[in-house]
Amino acid sequence: MKPQPDFIHEFVPGSSDRTLLLLHGTGGNEHDLIPLGRELDSNAAFLSPRGKVLENGMPRFFRRLAEGVFDLEDLKKRTNELADFIKAAATHYNLAADRIVAVGYSNGANIAASLLLLWPELLRAAILFRAMVPLVPDNLPDLSSVRILIGAGDQDPIVPASETQRLVKLLRQASADLTVRFAHATHALTDIEIKAARHWLNELKPPGPPG
Repeated sequence: MKPQPDFIHEFVPGSSDRTLLLLHGTGGNEHDLIPLGRELDSNAAFLSPRGKVLENGMPRFFRRLAEGVFDLEDLKKRTNELADFIKAAATHYNLAADRIVAVGYSNGANIAASLLLLWPELLRAAILFRAMVPLVPDNLPDLSSVRILIGAGDQDPIVPASETQRLVKLLRQASADLTVRFAHATHALTDIEIKAARHWLNELKPPGPPG
């Protein structure tokens, strides 16, 4: 019997073997990023879970103690839950496990970064819009086979440039193949950023046969 994905989620089949794992921001839900997914890759399948934590009635992927101050124990627990969900969904929907690309915005980008740091074998690529350092793992993973795009806003009142640079430094120390783009933007995404992310995604090559 196949394991059942245990997050409330939306799944949209695609015409290619790529799946975009869409991870919403605070107050979003499983429907929010489907339009963004279509703009990034209209041929991909979309797997979009809803965060299980409620903050003043707004869904999130993990708890925080204050703005920018995360509950690290809850973050680790929720990251493990999300990893289990991704594996179960890959089996349930017959997804190519090595063609899953995380696309996270804000809180969703933070848990995507946590996935990269705690479950480095799970994702081959990720687009992190408005991400912060979620945690610093005890042992830095080897992300040399993972491609990551970080999209930051140079006028973002929530994620300052210094915080973006902390994340860049951490992921570079883990040997990730990193592209960093600062847009003339606040916390909201711009059309120019989305087009640039689409181009970056188009440039990703499928993994070759095992050597």
